[in-house]
Amino acid sequence: MQRRAVEAPGMERVIIIGSGPAGLTAAIYAARANLRPLVLAGGLYGGQLMLTTDVENYPGFPEGVRGPDLMIKFREQAERFGARVQNVDATSVDFSKQPLIVRTQDEEYESEAVIVATGASARWLDVPGEELLRGRGVSSCATCDGAFFRDKHIVVVGGGDSAMEEALFLTRFGSRVTVIHRRDRLRASKIMADRAFSHEKIDFLWNTAVDEVHGTTHVTGLRLRNLLDGKSHDFPADALFVAIGYTPNTAVFAGQLDLDERGYIVSPDGTSTNVEGIFVAGDVNDHRYRQAVTAAGAGCRAAMDAERHLEALEFKVDSLAHLRAAQS
Repeated sequence: MQRRAVEAPGMERVIIIGSGPAGLTAAIYAARANLRPLVLAGGLYGGQLMLTTDVENYPGFPEGVRGPDLMIKFREQAERFGARVQNVDATSVDFSKQPLIVRTQDEEYESEAVIVATGASARWLDVPGEELLRGRGVSSCATCDGAFFRDKHIVVVGGGDSAMEEALFLTRFGSRVTVIHRRDRLRASKIMADRAFSHEKIDFLWNTAVDEVHGTTHVTGLRLRNLLDGKSHDFPADALFVAIGYTPNTAVFAGQLDLDERGYIVSPDGTSTNVEGIFVAGDVNDHRYRQAVTAAGAGCRAAMDAERHLEALEFKVDSLAHLRAAQS
């Protein structure tokens, strides 16, 4: 179907907020549908994969690929089909009426549809050495990076279900997995805690905090502090997986979109939201899988649903025009 020209000057057909695998996949599909999407990529595009050294589980790369290199390919493909990518952040939105409004620090945009793909940010310990060694033994994703540490001593920090899931998964690779927790008991559900307690490869350090990550090119150990007596000691380890939760990047949408108790965007059917014309994709509403490939799939679905929404709008406009012409 030949698409009608945009009537309002400056009106966008679709704006995509975010530029990780979900946002850029949505941009590829929207651009190929001739929607010329505007992508507000943020100050640093690419999402969490920009912090990942090697990606070995993304299809099509049997030898693996560096996270930043993968996201460069995503962006180049989106731009090849006509997506316009701007490295700016959305600072506020107004989704209370049509047209939908998205603001950056310097501009205000109007759009018929918006795809939110702002992702989620891992919570980190914020201790010396952690940022330096991120991707070199420090990680927040066992599924992504666990296979790099076969027969190594792995540390997991956290006490909830996610930490136990990470620890259990990492036993497939590591020779030993030590769980470090600030308290004297887990917050995890009983079934997850029992699984971890009963696993022969997993041991626990209670009432303990990580104060520093040691290493220059890779993790060699940790500086630990006992929270009861304040004493510190060095602890040899080959990898540190931080599993203290994620924070969805939804602050800008508070009061505009329905969020669950953890701050993730609520989507009744996978991509739609409580506001007509607003679609969601990726980790910003997926707190279960958090994988590049699932985020990319969600971006595809969101773009296709946005395209159908815009086609429905065109049909309504055309029908109304025909009706008015018949009545005149």
